Amino acid sequence: MPELPEMENYRKLLSERIIGRTVTDTEVTREKSINVTPERWAQELIGQAVSRIDRRAKHLLFRLTTGNVLVLHLMLGGMMFYGKAEEKPDRSVQVRLGFGDRHLFFIGLRLGYLHLHDPAEVEELMNKLGPEPFDPALTPDRFAERLRVKAGTLKSNLVDQSVFAGIGNCYSDEICYHAGLLPSRRPNALSDEELHRLYCSMREVLTEATQGGGYMEMPLFVGDALTGGFDSRCRVYDREGEPCVRCGSPIARRDVSSKKSFCCLVCQR
Repeated sequence: MPELPEMENYRKLLSERIIGRTVTDTEVTREKSINVTPERWAQELIGQAVSRIDRRAKHLLFRLTTGNVLVLHLMLGGMMFYGKAEEKPDRSVQVRLGFGDRHLFFIGLRLGYLHLHDPAEVEELMNKLGPEPFDPALTPDRFAERLRVKAGTLKSNLVDQSVFAGIGNCYSDEICYHAGLLPSRRPNALSDEELHRLYCSMREVLTEATQGGGYMEMPLFVGDALTGGFDSRCRVYDREGEPCVRCGSPIARRDVSSKKSFCCLVCQR
C-alpha cells in the first residue's frame, strides 16, 4: 500500500505535469471508486483545472479551480499512470482524467477511492488524522508523549493513522529496524533514549524513502527513473531470509498485532 513517501513522490511528479491543465474529458468504469454519479462527476470536472496538489498522510488532495477537491486514497493495490493512451500499462483502470492527449489513469482502485468533496468536507475528513511525521509541532517530546500513553505494540501504533499519519506496514518496519527496536516492543516500556532514537529514525527513513521515490516500482510515466527507487534499499521489509545488512543474520518475518512484520532478531531489541 502506498505510504507517505510514495504519495509525496506522486504529488511532486504530478504537480510538474498537470497543475493548470484543463480536464478535457473523464471516464469512470467502476462507479464504486467515486462518490457521486458519473454524470455529476463529468459535470464537476470537465472544463476545470487542478490548481494545486496537496498530500495529507496517505491521501492526495487535487484542488480544483472550482474550490472543490478530489481526495485520493489508493489503498492496497492502487497506483497511477500519466501519459498517452497507448503508453498505459495493461492494467484495469477504474477512473481516467483526460488532459488533451495525456491522461491520468487511476489503476487498481478496488479498495481505494477518488472522491469529490467541498473544502469543509475535506477539512472534517483530514482532522480525524494524527500529526504528520514532519509537522513542526511534532517535537521529540510531543512524539514521546503521544506514544507513552498508548497500549499495543510499536507496530500497531506506528501504522495507526490517528497516532501518526502516513506510516504503514513497510515504513513501520524500516523505522523500527533503523532505531534498533523490535516492532513488538510496547511504547510505554521504551526509555527516553529509545523514544528519541525512534523519532530520529522515523524522520531519517521517511526522508530517504521520499527522496528515493518510495518502494512501489511501477513508473508514473514513461521515462520515470525515480518512482520505486527505494525498493532495493529497504533493509527489512519483504526481505525474509535475506542477510541483515548490519550483522548478517537472516531477516525474520513475524506477525505483530495481526500484521506481517519483518525484523532482525539480533540487531533489534
